[in-house]
Amino acid sequence: MNLDSYKYIVVEGPIGAGKTTLANKIAIHLGARVLLEQPQANPFLEKFYRDASRYALSTQMFFLFQRINQLREASQNDLFDSRNHLVADFLLAKDAIFASLTLADEELKLYQQMYDHLRPQAATPDLVIYLQAEPETLMERIRMRGIEMEAAITQEYLTRLCESYSRFFHHYDDAPLLIVNNEHLDLAGSDADFSLLLARIDSMRGRREFFNRGE
Repeated sequence: MNLDSYKYIVVEGPIGAGKTTLANKIAIHLGARVLLEQPQANPFLEKFYRDASRYALSTQMFFLFQRINQLREASQNDLFDSRNHLVADFLLAKDAIFASLTLADEELKLYQQMYDHLRPQAATPDLVIYLQAEPETLMERIRMRGIEMEAAITQEYLTRLCESYSRFFHHYDDAPLLIVNNEHLDLAGSDADFSLLLARIDSMRGRREFFNRGE
């Protein structure tokens, strides 16, 4: 199915996987509007990276309200109109990944109640692209981009995060899903690699497919 046929596309993956870069590149390719996460606006995030148990609930609730507000505004502005394309670098349903990873039992129950209340307001994507990479690769990319608040992220945390993403998308069936191994692709800098991805999307026939290119 041609990329142009998907009106609402989501690129997902753990921190450092390249989802924002790819979302922007797809949006430019399609002439689409782009909807991006705004982690820098979360006043609890840097504190969470330094003291996860204390700030996990505050961080998670801020992101939940932020994301649902972004999606609600997008819907009100007709970004989901059949004549338009929207590319986002977040999937609301992935909130469960971070909630189950970081919240204590009673906090998770409270979060789940709020999530279940807000979830119906989020549209279902036409295509989800899930970017995978090894924790070591993600750690190196995070180090190289040098964002101060990310300096406290540990490889142990990234390993647990990658495992949680894998479990989540193993069961995900809400939308067609392309799982992309982004270890040896340069989707940001290589037009050839980006063209390979577009060709793989065009050749999709099932609801769950894989794109993996070795060294």
